[in-house]
Amino acid sequence: MPDRRTQLLDAALAVVAEKGMKGLTHRAVDAAAALPQGTTSNYYRNRAALVEAVLDRLLQLDAELLQDTGPAGPPQDIDQLAGQLAALVLALARQHAGLTRARLALSLDHPEAVTAGHHLLVDGLSRALTALGVADAEARARDVADYGDGLLLHLLTVRSADNPDPKVIAGAIRRLLGP
Repeated sequence: MPDRRTQLLDAALAVVAEKGMKGLTHRAVDAAAALPQGTTSNYYRNRAALVEAVLDRLLQLDAELLQDTGPAGPPQDIDQLAGQLAALVLALARQHAGLTRARLALSLDHPEAVTAGHHLLVDGLSRALTALGVADAEARARDVADYGDGLLLHLLTVRSADNPDPKVIAGAIRRLLGP
């Protein structure tokens, strides 16, 4: 059983995923966590403190997710990297859709909060591409990150009923990485 703060923050992420940032209130978090009214405000005195803690929890969950779903080592070639990235996008859109929805809502409300995470992703991808000998690795890494973000948004919205083939997604990533 998670500690009370973790329980509240996970409930807050669920509220944001379902209702957006406008739905994030102390009372809504109390209800989502099935705790007495006033519990959230005892831990997070105001909305700003709650949002800051939710953003910290999101970063923690993202790190855990990358560790759990990430590859055991660096990719051996472009095909392996493309497959890993396709699997990650699909995991974020399906198994972790609530967390992804919350991340998107938080990023619209607090764009500065996701900047560091975005740069970490692009920098890591750029290093992997450089190691694989891909020309203009930094620009290609940004292209792939942008594609992944757009695909995630579409899989959560206009294409939510789709069941995309990971090989098709990997193929698109390979095309972005060039010859």
